[in-house]
Amino acid sequence: MKQITIVGLGLIGGSLALALRGFEDYEVVGAVRSDETMRIAAARGAADRLTKDIKAAVQTADVTILCAPPQGIVALLQEYKDDFKPGSLVTDVCGIKTAVMEAAKVLPASVDFIGGHPMAGRETSGMAHAEKEMFRGAHYLLTPEKTSTPEHIALLRRMAMYLGCRDVVETTPLQHDELIAYTSQVMHIMAVAVCDDPDLFSCRGFEGNSFRDCTRVAALDVPLWTQLFSMNVDALCKMIRRLEENLKSYREVLEAGDTKRLAEKLTYSANRKRQMNLE
Repeated sequence: MKQITIVGLGLIGGSLALALRGFEDYEVVGAVRSDETMRIAAARGAADRLTKDIKAAVQTADVTILCAPPQGIVALLQEYKDDFKPGSLVTDVCGIKTAVMEAAKVLPASVDFIGGHPMAGRETSGMAHAEKEMFRGAHYLLTPEKTSTPEHIALLRRMAMYLGCRDVVETTPLQHDELIAYTSQVMHIMAVAVCDDPDLFSCRGFEGNSFRDCTRVAALDVPLWTQLFSMNVDALCKMIRRLEENLKSYREVLEAGDTKRLAEKLTYSANRKRQMNLE
């Protein structure tokens, strides 16, 4: 039997462990450092086998999935670079790819690293909140190297389909990070910025659905998102500048009292959203 080792059983790693059990002829091994995570994972049957010996678990793994915040991924690659099984596949689930792919250059040529990002998550964190169905309908993004083997790419595609993902998309680290900056990170920036308004608490009890939808992700995991934002500065700041310009254009039209131009802008924006919904 072959082996998949999942290093880190938080929300994403724990969900992967639950969802990958029974995949082809692989044993799913969960490798953790925390006694509490081990206890919760064992109670939930999160893997075929659990261990706190991460080094041994990656040495025998045909596939290793690193599940940690970005800086944690970088640290794991450095710590276990000489321990991954020769000929094996190492991947990750991190929402940043350029920095992670750069960090993976420490691995020997005998190890195939393919960046991965299943686009799923929750506002909660930890093994206690892991869900087997977490990835159903999600996009799975891959950033393979030119040297990545077709067999390993095909394996990740099969794994994604087993998880219930909608599709698998191959892209470059730069394209990935620019996409995520727009579709995820700047949305979180908007949410926390709205919550910085001094009138926030005076509005309690009067929030409409649009307010709740906009600010839903503001109660974020601060250490994680500090890393995600700071390790994708160029792409994220580019998106923030675009947003600032778009907001400024609306403010200027409102201040000018130009209702004709305002209606034109609203029509343009609304039609773009409707078109996106149809495609």
